[in-house]
Amino acid sequence: MPKLNRIIETALYVDDLERARAFYENVLGLQSVLTTRTLFAYDVGGASVLLLFKRGESLQTQRSPTGSIPPHDGSGPLHIAFAIDTEALPGWEETLARHDVTIEGRMSWDRGGTSLYFRDPDGHLLELMTPGVWRTY
Repeated sequence: MPKLNRIIETALYVDDLERARAFYENVLGLQSVLTTRTLFAYDVGGASVLLLFKRGESLQTQRSPTGSIPPHDGSGPLHIAFAIDTEALPGWEETLARHDVTIEGRMSWDRGGTSLYFRDPDGHLLELMTPGVWRTY
């Protein structure tokens, strides 16, 4: 069987792109790599891309002169985790508090990692994860 190397991009679906932009840029400090009417894309650590789609706007095939993208969408609170350095954890706790973002959960994992859980404005569960959670991280 051919090998998968890693996840390059992941997507969340949001109701208000401008509200999401404010959160992901101002609270999480992500840098935009693409902005369209229905999609904002962000670089995550130079290793992956977070796509924020306007909910319901990608239900039709998107066509261009170079190809097409099949329909997709999502609803309900989804979950993604961001990798952080262990030393950065206290700084992230301060940053979230400064932006009035409630930390809903904290987990200390058997391998030594720690996770912090909080929500974005659309209710998606976000996680900040230090090394030592998975065998691969």
